[in-house]
Amino acid sequence: MCVLGLGLIGGSLMRALHDAGHETFGYNRSAATVDAATADGYDASSDLVATLRRVADTDAVIVLATPVTTIETLVSSIVEHAPDVLVTDVISVKQEVERVITRLHPAGRYVGGHPMAGTSHSGWSATDATLFDGAMWAVTTTDETPADDWLAVASLALMVGSRVVPVAPDAHDRAVAAISHLPHLTAAATASVGGGESGLALRLAAGSFRDGTRVAGTAPALQRAMIEANGIAVLNVLSETIDRLIAARDDLRDRGTVEVLVDDGHRARSAYEQLHSGAAETITGVRVGNAGWQQELRRQAHQGRVWVG
Repeated sequence: MCVLGLGLIGGSLMRALHDAGHETFGYNRSAATVDAATADGYDASSDLVATLRRVADTDAVIVLATPVTTIETLVSSIVEHAPDVLVTDVISVKQEVERVITRLHPAGRYVGGHPMAGTSHSGWSATDATLFDGAMWAVTTTDETPADDWLAVASLALMVGSRVVPVAPDAHDRAVAAISHLPHLTAAATASVGGGESGLALRLAAGSFRDGTRVAGTAPALQRAMIEANGIAVLNVLSETIDRLIAARDDLRDRGTVEVLVDDGHRARSAYEQLHSGAAETITGVRVGNAGWQQELRRQAHQGRVWVG
């Protein structure tokens, strides 16, 4: 495996794969990051061309692990130095990555990935080999996805303790707009309102404020990169959120209640807790490679099931 980008997610992935006994090496443009990774015993380089030549020589799987706004240079270099290898990624949007690769590397082998894991911290110092234990890892499938390539990327997720959720790129982006990207915006709004109130408010702030604003502590550039790259889907869920808040405001003003929004939210949170309270139901009856396997994986994933191999 070769991980391009050794921040929180990419660095944690290199740690997890290496520590599990898999031959893994990585690249980062920052010499300081490379030095830190090397000092910790990992195989890293700041020479992109040399890294990609090594990829080509070893037929390694490439994992793109930098913000989506930075991948064009990486993809162009892959085309030049390692055009035949399988490429995946751990980027939080899938359609934009697919568009970049289709435009720059139309003959390339690509299966998208996105582990639903992370913290508000960033950089090599924040990396953790256990970050993906028990995490859901989206692995994209279209009707044209080759079975062997999909299995290779799904196996990568399983290697580091994750469970695989097969998903179409557009369905992925709609889902993460609602459950990942929108929370960054609502966290920012909550933090801004609470932080703008007074020092007294921040001193009194406890669990609700802490938990509700945790992701606002993520580096702003990283937040913007993922949210803005998923603009259309985020616009849709943001519009729904604004409509619900306006309705709650009007109900509170006119009727003295916020019952509708609070009850809807409580039901949704309860459904989430119920879904995650026990062992995940697994996808069954699908042999990857048989006719219609992609569609059946996606169908069962939409029922909340996961693929475990």
